[in-house]
Amino acid sequence: MSAAENPKLTVHIRAATAVDVPAIIRVVNAAFAIETFLDGTRTDEEGMAEMISKGKFLVAEDGGRIVASVYVEQGGKRGYFGMLAVAPASQGKGLGRAMVEAAESYCQNRGCTAMDIAVLSLRPELLPLYQKLGYVKTGTEEFHPSRPLKDGVVCHSIIMSKKL
Repeated sequence: MSAAENPKLTVHIRAATAVDVPAIIRVVNAAFAIETFLDGTRTDEEGMAEMISKGKFLVAEDGGRIVASVYVEQGGKRGYFGMLAVAPASQGKGLGRAMVEAAESYCQNRGCTAMDIAVLSLRPELLPLYQKLGYVKTGTEEFHPSRPLKDGVVCHSIIMSKKL
């Protein structure tokens, strides 16, 4: 996305490379620090390697620094995005929306006709944000956390989808 498309943004969005992994981990862990219901950090090198073996990360750079990332994966005609993360200092500038649009374009350009996301039931504030972007609830499924949930915490995934 260019500044001409959104004057508030001066970032360049591109596919991540292996060199970007440490910066993606920092952005993801900072953005997901509010998820205090998990033990430990959201991701690490092992978790990233597993995800990259199945899909790809897109990153947004501002002044040569990665300030946002999103994971994308294709399964037939359906795309999936997850682990959308914007560095706390870069939030509130439309970067989350730009990353979702980049993920949708990435999958659509590879033949996907629909996009899915799994939102954690413990993050209900995210549902209206994705609804504004055209996503609707389509079901629920068991949550498989990358780190253990804290004792007594119950969580499931709310599946949301959008036609591309």
